[in-house]
Amino acid sequence: MSFARESKLELINDEILDAGSAQAFLSGLFHGCGQLTKNSQGVRVDLVTDIKEIFDYVNSIIKRLYGEALELEISDDYIINKTTYYRIKFPISISQRVLQDCGLLESNDGSYVLEEGVDSNVVYDEETQKSFVKGAFLSCSTSSIRLSELGDRGTTSGYHLEFASHKREFLEGLQEILGEFTIPAKLGTRKNLHILYLKDSESIKDLLALVGAMQSVLALSNEMATRGLRNIVNRQVNCINANINKTVEASLKQIQAIEYINQRIGLDNLPEDLQEVAVLRLANQQESMEELLKLSTIELTKSGLNHRFRRLIKIAEDLKKED
Repeated sequence: MSFARESKLELINDEILDAGSAQAFLSGLFHGCGQLTKNSQGVRVDLVTDIKEIFDYVNSIIKRLYGEALELEISDDYIINKTTYYRIKFPISISQRVLQDCGLLESNDGSYVLEEGVDSNVVYDEETQKSFVKGAFLSCSTSSIRLSELGDRGTTSGYHLEFASHKREFLEGLQEILGEFTIPAKLGTRKNLHILYLKDSESIKDLLALVGAMQSVLALSNEMATRGLRNIVNRQVNCINANINKTVEASLKQIQAIEYINQRIGLDNLPEDLQEVAVLRLANQQESMEELLKLSTIELTKSGLNHRFRRLIKIAEDLKKED
């Protein structure tokens, strides 16, 4: 199961008892995934979601507030990209009232107008703000975060969570609410959608904590720690590999120079101090400078050994110029 789905399922474990908070929650849901239809009988509103478990949660709220039951519907038309979508149908008898209570439907000269912004009469204090964000999170948020602990080979290196909607005013209102909780989010567009997104892991953790997904906060914290440790190990391994490559390259260059000198003039014609290190290197071609010093009977420092090898390389280069 994805991190995003786990986070959403966690939210529907806690019942919303306060009527004002429940209506703010429903408002967030309707803004994010509500669909309005009109016929001769009146106005009906539905919720379209891929989280089937939301049905029981919302149905409980509607029964308590309005004394009516909802219906759950599924059809082949709601299977998109192998994801099954469910339609939560509200009775026509209460749809108009529910929308008005949630600040989404306003009467205007006998007709009704859908409101795209966030109604301050519905979302008016800290608790209703949290409930509204919770509804929006459940209805239209997505995340690319994949947890290492799930063994997902597609684990991403970054952190991204977004809300997507055709209604910019709704996302602007949501952005303002998040800002009041010092959670920065940026607005953008993708094709015909408006996007409100967070890319900072700490901000995403704050958002999850705000809506009450504390297990997801812990999971994300563990993921951040895991990735941090993995990055440290990778840097250390890269550093070790780089040092090994440098050692191998230096050793090859030294051996090539010594073998060329031996072919051209013979090692016996070298000064005695260079003869010793030349023979030592040829006899221990795979060893590092530190290991050569341990094997050598000569009293030398690493700097001194390096200096002698540079002299050998210079002699080989001079001989090549003569050729």
